[in-house]
Amino acid sequence: MKATGFIEQKTFTRDEIEKQVLRWKFFGKQIVFTNGCFDILHQGHIYSLTQAAQEADILIVGLNSDSSVKKLKGSDRPVNDEKSRSIILASLIMVDAVVIFEEETPLELIKAILPNVLVKGGDYSPEEIVGAKEVMDAGGKVVINPIIDGYSTTSIIQKLVKFI
Repeated sequence: MKATGFIEQKTFTRDEIEKQVLRWKFFGKQIVFTNGCFDILHQGHIYSLTQAAQEADILIVGLNSDSSVKKLKGSDRPVNDEKSRSIILASLIMVDAVVIFEEETPLELIKAILPNVLVKGGDYSPEEIVGAKEVMDAGGKVVINPIIDGYSTTSIIQKLVKFI
């Protein structure tokens, strides 16, 4: 049996991630942050996380809590609870840390850790991205990764509904 304890070591509370970020920064590590619901992990998520991880030494993923996902996506979501989603993300080789946030946006988390790079997927301008101003004001940069067409949790759910 392979050791899987590292998965739990990659999940952090907000207080824990703030302390860990200070340690990483002390050792000169560059921090990249991205966030999302990651309800049903798919190829588009993997692409986005892989691209984000290439931007710096350490990839932190902010994960919307269950209550946050419900506010954003509706009462039928999330399909997978926050514990399951955090374990799946933490098991990915490109992810160094996962932290769950309760708010609808990760602004307070971004302000607390001030990553060197903020990555968001989609058709945004930097001005539209939560936390972009704070990261850029601190000397960091914002990267927008394109979304791969045809891959979304919503489309997966719609396909599954056809089989029911």
